[in-house]
Amino acid sequence: MSPDEARQFLRDHHHAVLATLRSDGLPQMSPVTCAVDDEGRILISTRETAVKTRNLRRNPFASVCAFTDPFYGPWVQAEGTAEVISLPDAMELLVQYYRRAAGEHSDWNEYRAAMERDQRVIVRVSISRVGPTVSG
Repeated sequence: MSPDEARQFLRDHHHAVLATLRSDGLPQMSPVTCAVDDEGRILISTRETAVKTRNLRRNPFASVCAFTDPFYGPWVQAEGTAEVISLPDAMELLVQYYRRAAGEHSDWNEYRAAMERDQRVIVRVSISRVGPTVSG
């Protein structure tokens, strides 16, 4: 699988598991919804106070395993360096993320207020490696 094939899969399939590294080096995994921006980076929305946010601020390695809605079937793993973007800088990225993952919101003012209330951030992952590259 090429990086471009992985990006296309992530554009079409938004359910994923994000793995970050705890301070002891062991993985911490979270179910997430993901999208892809115009530059081919993975976008994930989470909270400023989430463990995954704290992990990524300490060690920016992220691994995302995305799969189809029925779960069994095609999947992709994409790894790379993540950056955490906080509010207020994250707001327009959160809107972009929502549009790419779910479409138009019925009330963007309400959405923006919820993002502030929930202290949402954007995790943006620059893809450096993808898979699967072999079968079996």
